[in-house]
Amino acid sequence: MRATVIQGPHDIRVEEVPDPVVREPGDAVVRTVLACICGSDLWAYRGVAERQPGQRIGHEFLGVVEAVGSEVRGFRPGDLVVAPFVWSDGVCEFCREGLQTSCPHGGFWGSPGSDGGQGEAVRVPFADGTLVQLPRDAAGDPRLLTALLALSDVMATGHHAALAAGVRPGSTVAVVGDGAVGLCGVLAARRLGAERIIALGRHPDRTAIARTFGATDIVAVRGEEAVAAVRELTGGVGAHAVLEAVGTEESMRTAISIARDGGGVGYVGVPHGGSAGVDVGQMFDRNVALRGGVAPARAYIPELLADVLSGAIDPSPVFDATVGLDGVPGGYRAMDERTALKVKIAF
Repeated sequence: MRATVIQGPHDIRVEEVPDPVVREPGDAVVRTVLACICGSDLWAYRGVAERQPGQRIGHEFLGVVEAVGSEVRGFRPGDLVVAPFVWSDGVCEFCREGLQTSCPHGGFWGSPGSDGGQGEAVRVPFADGTLVQLPRDAAGDPRLLTALLALSDVMATGHHAALAAGVRPGSTVAVVGDGAVGLCGVLAARRLGAERIIALGRHPDRTAIARTFGATDIVAVRGEEAVAAVRELTGGVGAHAVLEAVGTEESMRTAISIARDGGGVGYVGVPHGGSAGVDVGQMFDRNVALRGGVAPARAYIPELLADVLSGAIDPSPVFDATVGLDGVPGGYRAMDERTALKVKIAF
């Protein structure tokens, strides 16, 4: 089969790789229908995050079950499924607590020795604990299928940020970052009942999506200017909940600074850069809480799935470009150059 591999910085290729097969009784093999490129993939693309030459890449996909191991009970060939970006056994202490990202038997797609999501098929360990079944008729609805793909990572991660920050009905929320996760954070905040949502972003095409997702205000500046702007919009006190979806020192510093005293910051941007801008002294003095990390998407998908199927939320607009498998290298370039927000891969 053919799949995306990374050979080095700015060197993404589509190559022949071994066909996935059932190796363990709990495995499933899923034929990919849709996948996508994540903003976090760009860290490897840019050489910031180290990868082995020839390593598979990609962690967001949905598809059709092709084969299952002898111990798989919840799925059979022909089922349409979505995979969260981490596989997990579903039975350990952490999985039962809804923190599948800490499963001792789990792992990330594209890690050494595992299949990546940007390929024609994927071997899924612990299928019963990992996969989530989708309605079969969704395969005939391109918009719905695209929205369901967002559940594999960005919508679940935006939701994680909103929960970690303490978004509640009637609250004022600020979202730092106008990438796909930040935009899904706007959608998640609206879903949780936020009354006012301030989106921080400088790209008009992205902030337009933020508006459709529920943003009431846009702040198109960075750093101290952004802090001053949010303070002005909130009568000098800041936001009850701040969603940090970038991961740089500047973005974290901004997030903490625009939080209201007694408020919270939910951080989901992959941290890059020293202390990541965390000023514990400032947080202590102002009683600002900091929570977040890797989103346990498997815990969130069922409830978010229900809202996508009902039409209550539609994250599909974050995908603004589509390529076939051969177009994946160009998709990485487009996202790196910010000419695309999030690239969908159709098989």
